[in-house]
Amino acid sequence: MAKILFSGIAGVDMRNKLNGSVFSKNRYGAYVRTKVTPVNPQTTAQQNVRNRLATNAQAWRDLTEAERQSWIDGAVNYPTTDIFGNAKILSGSALYTSLNNNLAMVGVAAIASCPLPVAIPQLELTALAADDSANTVIVTGTTPVPADFAMAVFATPNVTPGRSFVKNLFRFTHAEPAAATSPFDISTEYVALFGDPVTGNKIFVKAFYVSTITGQAGIPVQAQTIVVA
Repeated sequence: MAKILFSGIAGVDMRNKLNGSVFSKNRYGAYVRTKVTPVNPQTTAQQNVRNRLATNAQAWRDLTEAERQSWIDGAVNYPTTDIFGNAKILSGSALYTSLNNNLAMVGVAAIASCPLPVAIPQLELTALAADDSANTVIVTGTTPVPADFAMAVFATPNVTPGRSFVKNLFRFTHAEPAAATSPFDISTEYVALFGDPVTGNKIFVKAFYVSTITGQAGIPVQAQTIVVA
């Protein structure tokens, strides 16, 4: 469904899909393009995400009334922004699904009652190195991973060196547990997911902290590198 932001007399911004068109914007301004239905490869990663969503949808129905009410009442403590940057409050079920999806992603059991939010430490990725001959991908960043947090790591496959827009290519590789220290060697996870890094290509990595107490996710940070021989 397309979303439109109106001024007093006219629309000033429009996002998402409407019939055969997609509305969005980039640094050059608003644009519209023809909607293209992507191929559904039914990858393991896709299935994992869908399974998490289905599991949490069922789990929401299985909560007690008091537990569900805690999420409805607690949603005000987790304000978010919509696609236009306007503040909004999630429904109780949406908040439950969002936080527990994050917990499931990093291997932590779901929480039944809404917790109070916690402060998320700042994460920095200071370097990324990829080596073709050694088949290694090494990330350097803030260390160690704080107590009661995990670091969710995402990466892209090899892309051409001139490419800079890779938002749709990131795939979850793994989670670094609390107390893990830099440098983070993600070679095994990377090669298992994408194959070997290839000399001259570019690789991107992004990461963010996830609270293992609440399921809150921090702001993603990103690094990139050209693969060396």
